[in-house]
Amino acid sequence: MEFLVHVSSKVWSFCTHSVTRNSYTKSIAVILILTVGSWYAFAAPISFSPTIIRIPQGTTTTEVARELANAHIITNAPFLRILLRLSGESNKVQTGVYKFETPQSLFTIAYRLVTGEYGLPSVRITFVEGTTIREIAKDVVQAFPTLSEKEFLTAAYGEEGYLFPDTYFFQPGASAVTIVAAMRSNFDVKIASLAPDIRASGRSLSDIVTLASLVEKEARTTLHRRIVAGILLNRLQLGMPLQVDAVFGYIFGRNTYSPSFVDLKVDSPYNTYTHTGLPPGPIDNPGLDALEAVLHPTKTKYLYYLTDRNGIMHYATTYPGHQANQKKYLP
Repeated sequence: MEFLVHVSSKVWSFCTHSVTRNSYTKSIAVILILTVGSWYAFAAPISFSPTIIRIPQGTTTTEVARELANAHIITNAPFLRILLRLSGESNKVQTGVYKFETPQSLFTIAYRLVTGEYGLPSVRITFVEGTTIREIAKDVVQAFPTLSEKEFLTAAYGEEGYLFPDTYFFQPGASAVTIVAAMRSNFDVKIASLAPDIRASGRSLSDIVTLASLVEKEARTTLHRRIVAGILLNRLQLGMPLQVDAVFGYIFGRNTYSPSFVDLKVDSPYNTYTHTGLPPGPIDNPGLDALEAVLHPTKTKYLYYLTDRNGIMHYATTYPGHQANQKKYLP
């Protein structure tokens, strides 16, 4: 309604200004043209058919009007441009995907364009804890067919570990940049509550996120995540290699937790068998529980752990003890 009132006031101002200049006849002509023309130009086209239109970033108002006219969403492209100009909203057309399901007047179309009323339900998408950016890209492409994996990977470059796993609702025309920004912003919000613990740990946020990404892959419950976090911290303190098998899934781009002897020798800075200390960055995007496990690890003397065929974890303080567990639980 405000949009229509604003445009109407512009037209009325023009007409009254003409009267003050003793151009009564011209004013009447303008009013008649607008009145007669509105039926044709402002009404929905007779040839209307349901259509979905995508307005990419950087599209001009002229291009938008032309596309809508070609798709028989509006009758007259110049009238839409004039309407947007009179309202002062020419530069406020929202990009995205619009669904035009029923015939609508030019005023309604203009209002939808400047307010981003897409006519499509929000896209609900859930990313689970421990998902990598490569995996997120595949999920995004399934939910948003107009996006490509390459486009998302480009937008998410350097953000591994910082795209918070959660359930999100996006507009159907959301861009890769928008999705990445929302996930990174969510990470910042979630991590804010851990700020005091991060400072108390004496470790950088990068180290905490990297360690949490390892814990996320290696353990499945809060209890075991905290024990595994404690073991990895014990190893770091002693200068031992972390020997985390999950890194090979990241190195080779596959979900593998049983690396071969050849894999164990791969030349990669992420290889925790051939390099001591933490990998150069996270190997996935950890959830809050894994982050908290790193900040509040269970202190034990354990240095080794393994997961048996039934998913049960077993621990040892010495390598001979670990070998015994391997023989007993991994036949």
